Amino acid sequence: MAERAARGGGARSLRDLDRARRRRRRRARGRPHRPGARADYSRDYFCDHGPADMIAGRFPENFLWGTATAAHQVEGGNRGNDWWAWEQIPGRIKNADTSDRACEQYERFTSDFDLLRSLHQNAHRLSVEWSRIEPSPGEFSTTALAHYRDVLQALRDRGMEPMVTLHHFTNPTWIAQAGGWDAPETSEYFARYAERVTDELGDLTTLWITINEPTVIAYQGYVRGEWPPGTRNLGAAARVLVNILRAHWLAYERIKSRHQDIQVGLAHHLRVFDPARRFVPQDRAVAAAFNRVFNETVLKSLRLGRLVFPLTLAGRARGPRHSQDFIGLNYYTRELVKFNVQYRAELFGERMLPADAPRSDLNWELYPEGLYRTLRWLEREKLPIIVTENGIADHQDALRPEYLLSHIAAMLRAIEAGSPVRGYFHWTCFDNFEWAEGYSAKFGLIACDPLTQERRPRPSAQLYAQICRLNALPASVELPPAAQEPVEPAGPTDLR
Repeated sequence: MAERAARGGGARSLRDLDRARRRRRRRARGRPHRPGARADYSRDYFCDHGPADMIAGRFPENFLWGTATAAHQVEGGNRGNDWWAWEQIPGRIKNADTSDRACEQYERFTSDFDLLRSLHQNAHRLSVEWSRIEPSPGEFSTTALAHYRDVLQALRDRGMEPMVTLHHFTNPTWIAQAGGWDAPETSEYFARYAERVTDELGDLTTLWITINEPTVIAYQGYVRGEWPPGTRNLGAAARVLVNILRAHWLAYERIKSRHQDIQVGLAHHLRVFDPARRFVPQDRAVAAAFNRVFNETVLKSLRLGRLVFPLTLAGRARGPRHSQDFIGLNYYTRELVKFNVQYRAELFGERMLPADAPRSDLNWELYPEGLYRTLRWLEREKLPIIVTENGIADHQDALRPEYLLSHIAAMLRAIEAGSPVRGYFHWTCFDNFEWAEGYSAKFGLIACDPLTQERRPRPSAQLYAQICRLNALPASVELPPAAQEPVEPAGPTDLR
């Protein structure tokens, strides 16, 4: 309102506002549904939001609203891990970008948190950098731990609940040189690190994630070989998943034995895998195989406290049953898969996209129904769920508003149907160093220039701010219909 007056429009009376609201309600009631119709997320609507009947649904009390980041992607100056070494190899990162500066958040965290709080976020997910905290085996940096204590306290001071991830894709150089996740000893090292960090910082938050996206680590680094260490070996990928699960089990036991109030989870990257041709048995079999390997294997192993097939081919590790206090869900898109004998390394599944599907800058389909389906599927775990990542690469901010609204609407539907969802963290707050994509993939609600470090909230940031403030979804949101066939090849797909 104040901004509109400053532009010369003048203040609007309550009568004017009431008239505008009535007009919007009439338009909403009389507007026929159109396939693919976009939601109404006009600035006036959110600035002047008032009557309860304009709300499609409210979220539970104390629902967490925030954004998620990873230390290596935003801090800058992380030169002691395997990703920094990977960035120095020509051709590994798009445009030869490096994380040297990233968002400079190691120094700018207070002003960044001020900005996030001004956007009405009440929580923030971040990671701590293992290589800063333990730069050499058994040597823990009191300086780094004190820094992260300041970071978490800064969130607390702003009324924001921290969620801390202990491992978000990066290994200290000394871990990488000793074999990384393919070495069984790494599980023990990680548990020792997790114990020390939670001892030092556990009084500042109860929400902890051990490891982010185990299947992505295994797939990108050991199947496709496009992330460190650049291996292409299915056996190695299976061993890596075994060692990551063992690391989680060990860390969970140590943390819970010392801090019973801490809630420990794991962030799972889950995708919907559908057959490209619904009535072709081979496509259905391939889709089922993808779902089993990428979605079910880790969750089932954690629930049972033992490895399940196909991980039993790579080890015999065991751990405590039900070693998660909540489910962290990272959801972005779905995959249509078509049987193709030439795609042996991809479980004989060729990835496809509906020909008319809206797509992100990374060629990922916008499929909000997948979030609903995944949340309902996760109810079988009988645990609270937190959406720990959900977002879109969109440098123009053209699709992000629709993506944001349609996915939050899908989440609301799931909650109303009984899914125990406790919070939502959008990926991400600032454009950052997006791994092999460098700075080319723009996931941020807030644009961040890697050269000038200027922060500029996009329109979608203001949209999300109002949803956070209201703890509710506007009534005018419509889910776009699911795209139908025909489909076209999507090509090899990054799981992150």
